[in-house]
Amino acid sequence: MEPCKITLKPREEERLLYGHPWVFSNEIDKIEGKIQSGDIAFVFSSKNQFIGKGLLNTSSKIFVRLLSRKMDEIIDENFFRSIITKANQTRIDLGYQNSYRVLFGEADGIPGLIVDKYGDYLVLQILSLGIDLRKKILIDILVDLFKPRGIFERSDAPVRKKEGLELFTGVVYGTVPDFVQIKENELLMNIDLKHGQKTGSFLDQQDNHKAIKPYVKNKDVLDCFSHIGGFGLHAAYYGAKNVTCVDISKKAVEDIKLNAKLNRLDHVNALEADVFELLRQYQSEQKQFDVIVLDPPAFAKKNDDVKRAFQGYKDINLQALKLIKEDGYLVTCSCSHYMTPSLFLEMLMEASKDAKRITQMIEFRIQGKDHPVLLGSDESLYLKCVVLKVK
Repeated sequence: MEPCKITLKPREEERLLYGHPWVFSNEIDKIEGKIQSGDIAFVFSSKNQFIGKGLLNTSSKIFVRLLSRKMDEIIDENFFRSIITKANQTRIDLGYQNSYRVLFGEADGIPGLIVDKYGDYLVLQILSLGIDLRKKILIDILVDLFKPRGIFERSDAPVRKKEGLELFTGVVYGTVPDFVQIKENELLMNIDLKHGQKTGSFLDQQDNHKAIKPYVKNKDVLDCFSHIGGFGLHAAYYGAKNVTCVDISKKAVEDIKLNAKLNRLDHVNALEADVFELLRQYQSEQKQFDVIVLDPPAFAKKNDDVKRAFQGYKDINLQALKLIKEDGYLVTCSCSHYMTPSLFLEMLMEASKDAKRITQMIEFRIQGKDHPVLLGSDESLYLKCVVLKVK
C-alpha cells in the first residue's frame, strides 16, 4: 500500500512554509494511501508542492507533526541521533555544562520530545503519539550519547490525553534518586526530578537568574513566586543586603531554606504566603524594597484565559510597583505564550499608570538560549522577563 499522502486545502501551507511544524486536521483536503497513527505521512499543498513529512495521529487535532522538509530523508534512528547530537553540541558551544535543556521539541526539530540534563541524570518528556511509539529507540540514543546514571520520564503533562496517551512518570533507565544536586550558574541547587515543577526545575530561567546580578548589590530584594529560590538565591549570592523569598507552597519554602543553607546564604528569609495578599499587607505597613521579582505561574493556559490573565498580571505588577523605592527595579516575568510580548508590555504600561509610577524598560529578555524560539511557531516563544527601573 502507498504511504500516506495528505493534501492541504488552498493556502493552508503558508504557516508551514514559515516554519511551523503542525498540520491540523481541519486544514486537510484529502488523504490517500495508508492511514496508520504513528506512521510517516507526506504533506503536500493544494498545488501538489511537497511541504514536509512527519508523524501521523488520527486521534489528535494536530494530525501531522512535521519532522523533515526533505522528500527523500529517512526517518530512522540515525535521523533522531543526528538531531539530538547537534542540539546538544549547540548548547555546549553556547556555554552550557551541567544542567540545561538538551532538546526543545518543535524548536529543535523533534516535535513532542523534550530532553533535559540535570548533572549526571536526564529527564525525558514525551508529548506525542509518534514519539511515544519510538521511546525505546530514543532512550537507547540518549544512553549512548550521554552515559547518564539514570533517565526519569516526566510524561505527566495533560496535553498527552489529546494524543490518546496516558500520563506516565517513572525511571526508564538506571537509577534516579529523589533529589539530584546540580550546578546552576555558580550555585548548587537540590532538584526534585520526580515531583518538581516541569521536569524538575525551571531551566528556562537559568540565564535570567544570572542576569539579576547588576541590580541587586547591597539592595533589599523581594522574590515573589520563588519556587526553589532561583532569583532570590542568585540575588543573595550577587551581594544583596537582604532577600525575602515568598511562595504559597510549603515544600517550596523548605526547598528554598535547604538551597540557601547549601550555598551558605544566611541572609535569605523564606516565607510561606499568598503573594497577592502579602503585597497588600506590605503596603499597609509602608514597607518598601529596592528590587522586586515577580515570576508567577502561567495565568493563561489557553486562549480563553487571556482577558482574565491580563488582569491578574496587571494586579500583581501594580501592587509590586507601589512597594518599590524610587530608582529601584521590578523584574517581572510571564511564562504563558498566550500573553504575547506586546500584550505583556501593554499590561506593564497600564500597571505603571495605575500605580502612578513612571517606568523605564532596561531589559527585555526571553527564555534561555537552550530553549530556542522557532520563528513561525509562536508557541515556542513563551517566557518574557522584563526589567523596569521605577522612577
